[in-house]
Amino acid sequence: MSHSPKTSVTGVPKSDSPRLGKGHKVHLSNAIKTKGKQQNNKDISAHTIQRVWLSHLDKSMFQLLKCTICAAEHHVTHEILKKVNPLEAELVKDPCLKCKVRFRFSGETFPPFIVFKIFLHTEGLGYKYFSGKNLLKPSSEAVVDACKIMGKKKFYHQIMEDERLFQKFKITDEIDIVTLKDYMQYSSLLDKIPASSGGRNNYWRRLNLENIPRTMIMYDIVDYAGSGIISNRLKKEMKYLLQRPKTEEMRQHQLQIVSQVRCPSSLSSLQPLYRPYQQQSQIKHLGRRSEQAQMKVEKMKKAYKMAKEKIASAGTELKMDTPDTKQNDLLHPIL
Repeated sequence: MSHSPKTSVTGVPKSDSPRLGKGHKVHLSNAIKTKGKQQNNKDISAHTIQRVWLSHLDKSMFQLLKCTICAAEHHVTHEILKKVNPLEAELVKDPCLKCKVRFRFSGETFPPFIVFKIFLHTEGLGYKYFSGKNLLKPSSEAVVDACKIMGKKKFYHQIMEDERLFQKFKITDEIDIVTLKDYMQYSSLLDKIPASSGGRNNYWRRLNLENIPRTMIMYDIVDYAGSGIISNRLKKEMKYLLQRPKTEEMRQHQLQIVSQVRCPSSLSSLQPLYRPYQQQSQIKHLGRRSEQAQMKVEKMKKAYKMAKEKIASAGTELKMDTPDTKQNDLLHPIL
């Protein structure tokens, strides 16, 4: 008696291929690990390239800003001060005062912004500012008169402001100076305090785009640092400006390019928004009008002519009637 071959309960025949063992699982895990390592290596490489590229952009930006500062300090100081404060520009131009304007970088983030300050060279002789705060003694009648002129509210506000500065800096008067460090701190504080409060009001001021002439590449550099948009003028000169100057002549030439006054290229490409009457008459219409449009135009012309003829005929009739009415008025006067 022959026996039939055994079949599985589900009715599916057994496969001849061997089952997956532990070795195959280890191979899959190794393949996944290698793929993960390759992906990590690609990310690291991309991050490195990106970091190097951003570093290159920052270096080029700093080089351009450095050229801008040098050009502003040596070539266009008077033009910049004219826009900031015309009175200060005239004082700096006076050779008797021997003033010097310094430009520096400032800011907590990159790219930095440009600040400037006016320095007065006295050749070691020193200088003295006259201030009512230092000249008027507390027990004098001048202080009483100042209180009357200023008003009690403003006078008390000034006293409270002096006390606040003393509590914050501890060195706000000449009596508080003991060492050279104290003197430098006191001098720096006087520069920050406004003149109305007894200070010099000569602090580091920020240089904005409004203070730079638009006709210079210096304006394009500061705009590029703030907005990240580069102009066509700056693109043409950037390759030369980013080169390290080998000689003093090359350095001066770079500064001259940055501070040179040029006509903006955008103005030449602009066209007026209006056209003169002669040019408007010379313009020819493109294309042809449709038949319906031509018919409408002809009808409008005919209607206009008819209305004009009616008005003209009515005017002639009125002219013919006017002399008769005048004669009737003369014959029959109004009583």
